[in-house]
Amino acid sequence: MRVRIPRHKPRTEMSLTEHLAELRRRLIVAVVTVAVAAVAGYFIYPWLLALLMRPLCQVSGSGGCSLYVTGPFDGFSTRLKVGGVFGLFAASPIVLWQLWGFVSPGLERRERRISALLSLPAALLFVSGAVVAYLVFPFALRFLQGAAGARVHAIYTPQSYLFFLLLLMVIFGVAFLFPVVLTGLELLGVVTPEQLVKRRRVAWFGIILAVAIFIPTNDPYSLTALTVPLVLFYEASIVVGRLARRRLSAA
Repeated sequence: MRVRIPRHKPRTEMSLTEHLAELRRRLIVAVVTVAVAAVAGYFIYPWLLALLMRPLCQVSGSGGCSLYVTGPFDGFSTRLKVGGVFGLFAASPIVLWQLWGFVSPGLERRERRISALLSLPAALLFVSGAVVAYLVFPFALRFLQGAAGARVHAIYTPQSYLFFLLLLMVIFGVAFLFPVVLTGLELLGVVTPEQLVKRRRVAWFGIILAVAIFIPTNDPYSLTALTVPLVLFYEASIVVGRLARRRLSAA
């Protein structure tokens, strides 16, 4: 004969100790996932390096398609760092899923629906932003190298080239999340599409100013490649916010 033991508290009502245990479990899963992906990145480093070096090779040709280290440990540390960055990128879906699993029980039903609705567009937009940065980087690099004049020749270290490119890709990826944040604020009622329309000119000026401040290259190609999509995203967020609010209201 089975005896059913009643549960006196809902699953979402957890004590502080249970919350900490849950957080520790999810952190362990996230860290192990990143570590495994980083090890994989270490072994596929030659392919990753060739991919990241392609913009430099397009600009400098085969004669200048090289990076230089200044210490005996620099080459190995570069491989470790590139593998680690790859691990963070590759494991980010699982890391975000663990974060969502820890946070979601404390959200209201409407907030969970909005987060689920925006999760896939957010991932796609982040990847799209990183790809745009990668594609525009050869033009930016050619502009920056030519600004010093024909008598100045560039010699890059892995730190000055690889991680500068990765930083630019991360900045573009995060910036491309702008419409997701804006649409989420609309769905939560923090702002309305009508308010966005009314403040359009101020928003455009703010976008241009923010891009000029946060883009480390300040070349015209990168500035244009980020400013134009963000302005278009702002306008698209108004349309998407209206449609999404109607859909959630009807559901």
